[in-house]
Amino acid sequence: MKKIQALPKKTMVFLGLILVLVGLIIFSFWQNFGLGKTQIYGVTFSKKYATELGLDWQKNYLAILYDLKVSHVRLIAYWDEIEKTKDQYDFSELDWQLRQATNAGAKVILTVGRRTPRWPECHDPLWLNQLNNQTINQKQLDFVKTTILRYQDQTNVSAWQIENEPMLSVFGQCPTPSLDLLRQEVNLVKSLDKRLVIVTDSGELGDWQKVAGVADVLGSTMYRIVWNKYFGFWDYFFVPPAFYRYKADLTQTLHPNLRDVIITELQMEPWTLDGLMINQSIANQQKSFTLKRFKDNIAYVKKAGFSQVYLWGVEYWYWQMQQGYPEYWQQAKKLWQ
Repeated sequence: MKKIQALPKKTMVFLGLILVLVGLIIFSFWQNFGLGKTQIYGVTFSKKYATELGLDWQKNYLAILYDLKVSHVRLIAYWDEIEKTKDQYDFSELDWQLRQATNAGAKVILTVGRRTPRWPECHDPLWLNQLNNQTINQKQLDFVKTTILRYQDQTNVSAWQIENEPMLSVFGQCPTPSLDLLRQEVNLVKSLDKRLVIVTDSGELGDWQKVAGVADVLGSTMYRIVWNKYFGFWDYFFVPPAFYRYKADLTQTLHPNLRDVIITELQMEPWTLDGLMINQSIANQQKSFTLKRFKDNIAYVKKAGFSQVYLWGVEYWYWQMQQGYPEYWQQAKKLWQ
């Protein structure tokens, strides 16, 4: 029998250092970055989505403010609803939402632009189809300017969000992303008002660097289970909270003028397989979201250690409560009460 030779001492030391390094990396990736940190929770409210679910959107919104007692809300200026007719603006519904938030003492992030939250992402007025691209871009800037000027005296608006994931080209019914147009929008807003400007990107599919170069605050999505036609449901179980934390820290190092990175869209409702949520069976809904997932996602985002987190799906919780399933709504109350 051949005698097995011992590895040289230097080799043993080197391998030991490698093992220690790998261990440190593994440990850091499962580290809890939220220890000792206060995390502010808010929600995104979409009047469009509430209506799509067959809800009385005003009752839904008031329940968010006075039953859940939400302290921070992200609202949306939908271009196709506000400027249905070219050069004629109707802000009445958004005025009402801002007024109720003021009465309830809730702080607001106001999202404005062509691409804003909820499908089909770009909410174009019908008359836009009659214009060339250059004219469309100018009308987009005009809409942003008109909205900012209308609400710049609203003291509970804490920040403006310009567009929603504007550099994400693989999702939504939108034109090719333009960083130059985004810069024009951000510069326009900064010339009109001194509040922080938020620009968002996909946490899973975006590199964050382009939007970080124009934003005061970067907002990210955080999705745990998604679906596509090639793989079906895709669970990001292998992505630890550290992925987002390290990505944020690196981005702020590369962009020193960036004030903060926050989560503007934490998945807290099912991913729809096809069509409207109201057409999805409970079984299909539960393939990507359950009460356990609700609790797990909150625990997950806490470990990532971000200062602000806006939950996605508050209209869904309310709709489920109307269907006789109040569990999500009751669980959400614990975040603010």
